[in-house]
Amino acid sequence: MQPLFDRIILLKRVPFFALLRTDQLRHIVPKLEPAGWASGECVFEKGDPSDCMYILLSGRVGVALNDDPNSTEYVALLGPGDCFGEMGLLDDLPRSATVHVLETAEALSLSREHLHGMLLAYPELGIGMLAALSLRLREANEAWSKSRADMPG
Repeated sequence: MQPLFDRIILLKRVPFFALLRTDQLRHIVPKLEPAGWASGECVFEKGDPSDCMYILLSGRVGVALNDDPNSTEYVALLGPGDCFGEMGLLDDLPRSATVHVLETAEALSLSREHLHGMLLAYPELGIGMLAALSLRLREANEAWSKSRADMPG
């Protein structure tokens, strides 16, 4: 198990938590649970129930949006320090993608139940998370706009 300080530093690098203060992150660290998968496993499939997010400590995963769970057409390749599944913390909708393990991976998970409890106890956590999500959406919009501008026609 990583010491408290190491986990706080890790969370500061995760976009979903990057705008939270260190004193706020110390409330999240105890709620993180270990998870792991072997190469070739599927973490979850598009349409599965969504109840937690993951922060990769090691290994690599591929994110596929295709409805075919066996698709290896990845829209993102993620490695240590990256997170996935965070939308599952905020809504009750099914998973929007399939995540395949490309290299044996270790991660920390945070459940929706734990996050909701922390937000009720420490509402200021929500402000930082909303700001981080807004920033990620702006970056995605900018990337999409650039890709459209590069298209012929």
